[in-house]
Amino acid sequence: QVHLVESGGGLVQAGGSLRLSCAASGGIFNSYSMGWFRQAPGKEREFVAAINWSGGATWYADSVKGRFTISRDNAKNTVFLQMNSLKPEDTAVYYCAASSMRGIVVLTALYNYWGQGTQVTVSS
Repeated sequence: QVHLVESGGGLVQAGGSLRLSCAASGGIFNSYSMGWFRQAPGKEREFVAAINWSGGATWYADSVKGRFTISRDNAKNTVFLQMNSLKPEDTAVYYCAASSMRGIVVLTALYNYWGQGTQVTVSS
């Protein structure tokens, strides 16, 4: 059983930056690929970014490509999401997730464990 805890959300003005962290416990962290998802009010949960088990491969949704960067520190059992040039449409609850598949995973259904989420609000 893997337990995930996100942190780093908050309120920021458009154009600003935030760095989300997700600390994992209860499993062998480097055996999991990791992902970030978000869900805005009234919308489906959507894929944001993913990273494979080693950190050697990443993938991004088109809406965040060039602005967000996913990374991981396997020694600290933590995955990060650096978010730059934030826009009001980035406002959502952000969730990290762990998949037992070691490659890049973009489908929600293929993730086994989820955090509780952290709110990101971008004001215009």
